Parts: sequence; C-alpha cells; structure tokens
Amino acid sequence: MSLHGSVVLIPGASRPIGRAIARKFGAQGASLILPVFDWPDSIAEMTEEFTAIGFDYLSRESDLRSEKEVVQLAAAIKDRFDAVDFLINNIERGGMPVVHGSYDLAHNHEQWNLELDTTLKAKWLLFRHIYPLMQQRPGGAVVNISSIAAIIGRSGPAAAFFSDGYSAANTAIRVLTETWARQAAPNVRVNELMLGLIRSRHGEGTRGWTALSEQQKAEILDGVLLERTGSPEEVADAVYFLAVEATYFSGATLRMDGGFVPGGNKVPPIPDGIL
Repeated sequence: MSLHGSVVLIPGASRPIGRAIARKFGAQGASLILPVFDWPDSIAEMTEEFTAIGFDYLSRESDLRSEKEVVQLAAAIKDRFDAVDFLINNIERGGMPVVHGSYDLAHNHEQWNLELDTTLKAKWLLFRHIYPLMQQRPGGAVVNISSIAAIIGRSGPAAAFFSDGYSAANTAIRVLTETWARQAAPNVRVNELMLGLIRSRHGEGTRGWTALSEQQKAEILDGVLLERTGSPEEVADAVYFLAVEATYFSGATLRMDGGFVPGGNKVPPIPDGIL
C-alpha cells in the first residue's frame, strides 16, 4: 500500500525500534517527522541512512517532556506538512534495575521522574498537541507503544529489566489509549502495542542483557513460549498493521511478547482423577 502524501510522526527514530518503524513507513512513501533529543551518534547514523535512501523527512531536536518544545514542534509540522496522518508514540525511558540499581542510589535521584515524564507525560503531550493536526485527515491513527512491565512489574525472570516507575507509567498508558480512542472517534483510531523482550530494548544489544548471567538469560527465554526475543523489524510490522491496516481496531491493546506473559505457567498433563 502506497503512503505517498501521508505524514507520520515517529519519536525515537534514531534508535533501533524507531528506526525500523521509520524505514517501514518511509519505504511506503510516507513523509517522516523525526524528533530527536539525545543519542548523538545514533542521530548521525539515522540522518546519513535516511538521506542516502532519499526519504522525505524532517528531523528536529525536541525535548518531548517539555510542553513548550512540543508546541514548537507542532508549529513546525504545520508549517511544512500542514497535517499529520499517523502518530507513533514510541518514546520511553526506563532504568533497568540490573544496570541502575536501587532508586536510593545517588545517581538515580531523578530516575523516577525521568521514567514517568518520558514514558507517560511525553506521550500525553504529543497527543494533546498533534491531535489537532490529525483531525484534518480522517482515517489516521495513533499507536501508543508500551511494555509488558505494565502487567508483570518487577517480578519473575524479567524483573531485572523493569523498574517500579517504568512499570507504573506503562500501566497508565492503557487509560490514555482508551480515553483517546473515545475522544478521536470515529475519524482517528487509537491503539496500543504492548511489547515484551525485544532486541535492543529489553533483550540482546542492551547493557542490561549483557549484565545477566547465562543462567538468568536461559530462565528468561525459557519463559517465552517462542523461546526467543523479538526483533525491531517485527515491531515495525506490527506498528504498521495497527496504524495502516487494522481499520476496525480502536481502543485495543495488542500484546506482542512472544508468549512471555502466559509462558510462565506450564500446562501439566490432565490428572487421572479419582472417580
């Protein structure tokens, strides 16, 4: 399906998951809005790659935790593109306990606020100020990206990855998804993609995964029904489905975790019974 003429806003596109999502939409001809903030090396890689491919994109430095900067971003989008078709709310920050340790440590003094402001508040600010640009283009969609931390929190084999603040923020995303779906209906669909352990996010390619022992890694993968972590490209496919193809989905949460949430409970043989 060609998306020529469509405009998609994707924060976090300098990092692997956001980059895969941006590639997916860009390859279909969509114009990309890519707010960036930190990770300068990744931003440089993204810029070089997308320029070489020839994508139509706007990359702008924006701290999406700041309402002032989100308002300025919305104004820049209106000036260049006039409207937005798709908002992919791919922004979060979570301190992995296996890396950061306790909130009581000095280097974590602002960690709780960082997790809530980036994972939850920034999504809210983006929808609040981008939705008016989406009302002009019926048929668009919002995809809120969340985590199974909302379900399992700091428990089980994956506890090393999910801090309390990050888990709480992801739990609240469900409320925003359902509220925004009601608010935006019927012209704009709003859905949530809840991710499990994805490479570069909470799997291989992260400091947290490297810090685990081989036994800990084995215990985690043993709890995933598919016995592996997911890839950024698989996430991009699911995001594209929810945004473009799932035309009768709204207010829904699609859990993409390889079966991690149900995987911890094995199915035993049926007992012989006593009759």
